[in-house]
Amino acid sequence: MRYDLLNILVVDDNHYIRILLTEILRAIGVTRIHEATDGAEGLQMMRDHDIDVVMTDLSMQPLDGIDFVRLLRNSPDSPNKMAPIIMITGHSTLQRVHEARDAGVDEFLAKPLTARGVIQRLHQAIEHPRPYFRSNDYFGPDRRRRVDPNFKGPWRREADALRPPNRG
Repeated sequence: MRYDLLNILVVDDNHYIRILLTEILRAIGVTRIHEATDGAEGLQMMRDHDIDVVMTDLSMQPLDGIDFVRLLRNSPDSPNKMAPIIMITGHSTLQRVHEARDAGVDEFLAKPLTARGVIQRLHQAIEHPRPYFRSNDYFGPDRRRRVDPNFKGPWRREADALRPPNRG
């Protein structure tokens, strides 16, 4: 991957995390790194720059990562609805992780941050992007990750097994 071609936005209210992420990104060859201290500033940075990947913290004030993702994915004036988003999370609850997934996050990166983790998530988000879907209440990457090799039907959710078969 040509990391030197990427334009990455780091959104985190913790100055030290921004420094750490920036140093990891520079070490792997990323030269165009933009920083924002919260989701509102992140949206403005997205309007001002052609961002390829967003790395955002989950817990920030006043506009947290989940609200930032929702606005980026769903706002009519969003600067880039399909930008890959890597959510950084420390000790969040499973409920918050599910909220972030349901808001449209592409990948998760757990703290403490490591160079290996950053590289893996960037690689996954860029080299193996998931298809995007729009429904009445969601826009973002396919939230389904598990592939069941024994699955034979047209539906992928357990609740779909209760659906009557499509007779044409």
